[in-house]
Amino acid sequence: MQPPAQELMAKDLHDIPWKFRHIFRGQPKRHLLTTGWSVFVSTKRLLAGDSVLFIRDEKSQLLLGIRRATRPQPALSSSVLSSDSMHIGILAAAAHAAANSSPFTIFYNPRASPSEFVIPLAKYNKALYTQVSLGMRFRMLFETEDSGVRRYMGTITGIGDLDPVRWKNSHWRNLQVCHWSHFQFCSVFISISPSCV
Repeated sequence: MQPPAQELMAKDLHDIPWKFRHIFRGQPKRHLLTTGWSVFVSTKRLLAGDSVLFIRDEKSQLLLGIRRATRPQPALSSSVLSSDSMHIGILAAAAHAAANSSPFTIFYNPRASPSEFVIPLAKYNKALYTQVSLGMRFRMLFETEDSGVRRYMGTITGIGDLDPVRWKNSHWRNLQVCHWSHFQFCSVFISISPSCV
């Protein structure tokens, strides 16, 4: 008896069609994409941890998108000019404008930088007026390696500037937090911003 199989046609964000063979087989039984999958993976330069999302639009057309896994950036020597350091003039101008309560424009590319740097204004304002104290417990969502989301309980164990010299009185990651998963002891210490609480 042949395992169940079907041909799938999905378009990516660039309206390029991709054809896959979907089959349900193996021990234990699992869904597999065979024909066409290797070409797709190499063309899109997918790496371990990346996710491919299949959705149907309002016309029931199958679409696909890619969610890249967060990868650690390689450490650069101080003699290498990084893209971050090239934009230091722009950042200095924005910091000066903010310090003088002058307007400035932010251009944000969510594919190029983590979303944790941009939060809704209402969330920021709420964080400014939320009182936090040592020993306060809260829950926080974290993405897991398998692209899932888990809720962890944390306790605030310290409050202080992440960098008291360069960013004195900044609220950016000024909370030292101890996180638990299913353990009864503190396993990970991280610094977070009040907007996460």
